[in-house]
Amino acid sequence: MIDGCAAACNNPRAPTSRGERVEFGIFDHLDATGQPLDEYYADRLALISLFERSGFRSYHVAEHHATPLGMAPSPNLFLSAVAMRTETLRFGPLVFALPLYHPLRLVQEICMLDQMSGGRLEIGFGRGASAIEAAYFGNDHAEAEPVYREYLAIVLDGLANGRLHHRGKYASFDDAPLFVEPYQKPHPPLWYGVHATDSAARAARLGSHIVSLDSAEETGAFARSYRTAWAEAHGADSAPGLVGLGLFVVVGGTDAEALASARRAYPVWHRSFNYLFVRHDAPLPKHRRPPSFDEMAGQGRAIAGSPDTVAAFLAERMAVAGASYLVGQMAFGDLTREETTRSVELFARHVMPALV
Repeated sequence: MIDGCAAACNNPRAPTSRGERVEFGIFDHLDATGQPLDEYYADRLALISLFERSGFRSYHVAEHHATPLGMAPSPNLFLSAVAMRTETLRFGPLVFALPLYHPLRLVQEICMLDQMSGGRLEIGFGRGASAIEAAYFGNDHAEAEPVYREYLAIVLDGLANGRLHHRGKYASFDDAPLFVEPYQKPHPPLWYGVHATDSAARAARLGSHIVSLDSAEETGAFARSYRTAWAEAHGADSAPGLVGLGLFVVVGGTDAEALASARRAYPVWHRSFNYLFVRHDAPLPKHRRPPSFDEMAGQGRAIAGSPDTVAAFLAERMAVAGASYLVGQMAFGDLTREETTRSVELFARHVMPALV
């Protein structure tokens, strides 16, 4: 069993109180824009360099397959390019769809990425949200949860001990040596995407950071559960991990300019979000999103506006959520590189200083 405190001990920064400075990150589906793929990847990597220059702490990429929602179906391959084009930005998957991996290969790739980046990798694990995507791999999504739990134990133990030795229902290893090891010991910092108070508590006991893509009100309940469980598991004096709130964010020179871009781009992202469910005439995802940007903003999960408008909105949402980490989804749909660049530059110049 991995010591849950270990992940907290190698966090580059962990908040020590509710009122301290906010950190900033980026969440990215890498959803299709309609561009040729070579141009798409070049533009996205240029934006990631801009995120680093603009003072973002971390870049988090989603994993999806056979859908325009995710044009980085191999997160580690894409993140190796990120590692080579950045120097200080932390990065990682949010999350690896763990049942789709062979644990031995995943452990080795995590070690390589962590070493190549000089210890900037951060790793998130999940069971995978889409039964349709799992079926393309020949997996039974009904078994995703037990597979996830067994594989997670294997991966964390392998990272900590340099070998895989396990007898289980879904995988077995007879003292397989690795010869590669993570730069960060015993493993890179952990992340988990939470949708419930019990999952937040489990993440805290493991020593993991968390991110919520739900409303600030729901995230507030997750945050309280997380911090309570953290204190119980690691001690009241132990600084908890980051509590992240994820939102769509577009910044423009005026409210009208930003809203025009967001209202055009969001439905493109939304079609990608629902693509597989429509294609297979399947029920829409459990954690669904409304079809228009205005509806998403009305739920408090998106903002488009001038720097002053965005800063005021985000300050209020972060306070309600009790969050210490703001995770912006700033490149989505058919937003152009120029639109996103302007949005990020305005965010860094005017919004970040207003929130720290």
